Amino acid sequence: MIEIKKALLSDLDNIMPIYERARDYMAANGNPSQWINGYPGREDISADIQAGNFYVCVEQGQLHGVFALIFGQEPTYRTIEKGHWLKEEPYATIHRIASAGTRPGIARLCFSWCEQLCKSRGAGLRIDTHADNKIMRHAAEAFGFQICGIIRLADGSPRIAYQKLLQGP
Repeated sequence: MIEIKKALLSDLDNIMPIYERARDYMAANGNPSQWINGYPGREDISADIQAGNFYVCVEQGQLHGVFALIFGQEPTYRTIEKGHWLKEEPYATIHRIASAGTRPGIARLCFSWCEQLCKSRGAGLRIDTHADNKIMRHAAEAFGFQICGIIRLADGSPRIAYQKLLQGP
């Protein structure tokens, strides 16, 4: 059974190949311009781990997936174009989710786990992705995330913004 737990800095050597695989997979499947130039890098993930925001999906010592879940205001979500957030409420944002490709359904497992944690804290759930990331877009929409509009990253790059409204615990 897969367990989701907070990552440790000692996990970095096992985490980074998952991102390399994800970059290659996205490029081969119509999304060559997301996560370019080595993003997310070791420094990005290390910062997430040190902040207590990074999680690994583990089964018998093998990592099957990774992601960050960050509670609080996401600066790039302050302005949304061509739409609006479904509800202004406390929320957490899923960032940098990736699968090792070793087990199906990792995105759904991560989304479900994040949803339960958010419900227990009285928070909503948001995520964004590149327009060409059809796989993540499908996964988010299949899980019940709704498209809210377009946000822009710090460098101005557009991303499709999603929100999932959650009921209490």
